[in-house]
Amino acid sequence: MTLLMSVRDITKYYGRYIGCAEVSFDLYPGEVMGVVGESGSGKSTLLNCLAGHLPPDRGEVLFDSRVDGPKDTLKMSEPERRMLGRTDWAFVHQNARDGLRMNVSAGGNVGERLMAVGARNYGDIRRQATQWLGRVEISETRIDDRPTTFSGGMQQRLQIARNLVTGPRLVFMDEPTGGLDVSVQARLLDLLRGLVRDMGLSAIIVTHDLAVVRLLADRLMVMKDGHVVEAGLTDQVLDDPQHAYTQLLVSSVLQV
Repeated sequence: MTLLMSVRDITKYYGRYIGCAEVSFDLYPGEVMGVVGESGSGKSTLLNCLAGHLPPDRGEVLFDSRVDGPKDTLKMSEPERRMLGRTDWAFVHQNARDGLRMNVSAGGNVGERLMAVGARNYGDIRRQATQWLGRVEISETRIDDRPTTFSGGMQQRLQIARNLVTGPRLVFMDEPTGGLDVSVQARLLDLLRGLVRDMGLSAIIVTHDLAVVRLLADRLMVMKDGHVVEAGLTDQVLDDPQHAYTQLLVSSVLQV
């Protein structure tokens, strides 16, 4: 099977401090990779380097473009990277407000991404926005309401609709359930799992919550102090952790 993404030796320093160091992995179409670790482990730095939000000091990110085959996204021009972010890539922020236009209606938030890739027919845009609100369990009667009137869980679901409406092949997720109540988290996770399966999405999910990766991720990388200390199939890593740090993470969850 053709690789969707091949990451090699991604390294980022903040002065003398390591953000992430020599991280390498492959990602296949339809596969979900989880990245876990405590705050400061380097997982968010890695995600932002991969998504083009933060320039690494070295390494390469080869992505299988639809036309030209594998291309190093770190060497793309800014317009190329921006278009990739509107089409094949999507980024779900922990705080939905970072991924939404709060002064634009719910339908407008979804429609904007369609317009960014060339959609111009207002009727078609509104119809697709309505369909996507339904897919993320938001009533179509809220299409003209602004996100400021939505709950935190609804804002996160709207951000997901905005991101997925253009049919991306890879979604970056930064603590997608962070800050939400437990019952809201469960509903959102169930929704995400269904969308990932139905759309055949690939995803890279950063979280400190092992329950999230247990439910969503096929494979798992555990990070500590900027380094990947353990990697493998999710169930294998969580059920039989080999590294002392992973054992500590798993045991701390079991003790709660």
